[in-house]
Amino acid sequence: MGAPFSADDRHYVFSRQPPPASVPAGVEFVSQSIGGFAKRLRDQAGKNIWMMGGGEIIASFLDEDVIDEFIISVVPIFIGQGIPLIAPRHREVRLKLRSVKPFPDGVVQVHYDVRT
Repeated sequence: MGAPFSADDRHYVFSRQPPPASVPAGVEFVSQSIGGFAKRLRDQAGKNIWMMGGGEIIASFLDEDVIDEFIISVVPIFIGQGIPLIAPRHREVRLKLRSVKPFPDGVVQVHYDVRT
């Protein structure tokens, strides 16, 4: 399973640290609010945004109601105290199953739409 992006795509980095002096081409450090950032991207041409990050950043995007779908890969390994998919908050996000795709190595990829 390769990453669903190419070297020509834009890459956005959310960080509490200031950006380094030298930033690679195609990389933008984001300091604006997530809501403002999402609106700016939705106003531009293009279709999909692939996001990868920890539970806090995903939770922040969910809090702003700007995630349309999830593609989650389930790896068949139990980790005693793993990292949560999203940071705990008082929210309920209803999902609608779009597809399930098993792979020969036991990984299962589930694709959900976020219900509004």
